[in-house]
Amino acid sequence: MNIRHLSFRLLQVYVEVIRSGTVSAAARALYLTQPTVSLQLKRLGEAVGEALFDTVEGRLVPTLAGHELYGAACDVLGRFDDFAGFLEQARGGHAGHIRICVVTTAKYVLPRLLGPFARQYPGIQVTLSVGNRARVLERFERQEDDIYLFSHPPAGELVHAARLLKNPLQMIAPADHWAAGMAGLPFSSLRDERFLVREPGSATRMMFEAWLSGQGMELGHAMQIESNEAIRLSVASGLGLSVISAHTLQEGREGLAVLDVRGFPLESNWYLVARRDRRLPYAARELVRFIGRHAPEFIEPEWIHPDIEQLAERFINATAH
Repeated sequence: MNIRHLSFRLLQVYVEVIRSGTVSAAARALYLTQPTVSLQLKRLGEAVGEALFDTVEGRLVPTLAGHELYGAACDVLGRFDDFAGFLEQARGGHAGHIRICVVTTAKYVLPRLLGPFARQYPGIQVTLSVGNRARVLERFERQEDDIYLFSHPPAGELVHAARLLKNPLQMIAPADHWAAGMAGLPFSSLRDERFLVREPGSATRMMFEAWLSGQGMELGHAMQIESNEAIRLSVASGLGLSVISAHTLQEGREGLAVLDVRGFPLESNWYLVARRDRRLPYAARELVRFIGRHAPEFIEPEWIHPDIEQLAERFINATAH
């Protein structure tokens, strides 16, 4: 058999002839002329190199080779029908695979959206990676994911970012700290305290250092800790003070006090980020649309930008090329 001479159309015609029993019936079903169907059958027989039909009482009945070809043709066409159905689902955002990479602080809020999304779209697989800002930047450069969540997005012409959620940075201290409960503290009264800070490149650290620079101040004593959980526990144990995302406190604030310091909380945001040189998959677009429409149902209203749905749609339109 010369398989190169086979085509989907030949197989479709053959399957319809077997099911209809006559060339004329198959021609009517396929909206073709009888000579066209007969020619297609002739080409198919030449490609296979075997007789495919016997005529029994005016009907075309497949030979042994014809019967096997019929099974193979049904299998191939059925698989491509399934594929067409998958494409229809995928284009509607109901099937596919989304790869997401988020900075560590975002792990406290994004799962609250992914859970309901997964229940509504069970046909979509989600792979979630979490890392510090440096690691997320590396994955962005290597194009390992579809969408990213940054609190301080990268710059450059290949970056498309949309501000979706607020990420206020608060100053925390041990619950029994002398400044707990005091109102309107100037930072100068705390500058000699030990501050626990994230690693260089952390967006939280960058924001805090930029604020300090704007105030013309710097820390007297800093200790680096590369984990929000470790910072939270260390502050509670009395090791020092820290500036941390308010979202991390949702996981526990036992032994902690949020200080009322002038200029705090620092205004920060989470940005949804994608590459401009890469088309956003249908499933990822549906996730962004879901966030825009349903975030208020699962996240505290004060952390959501009032125009989040419009921002999400603009993000989709800019990355759907």
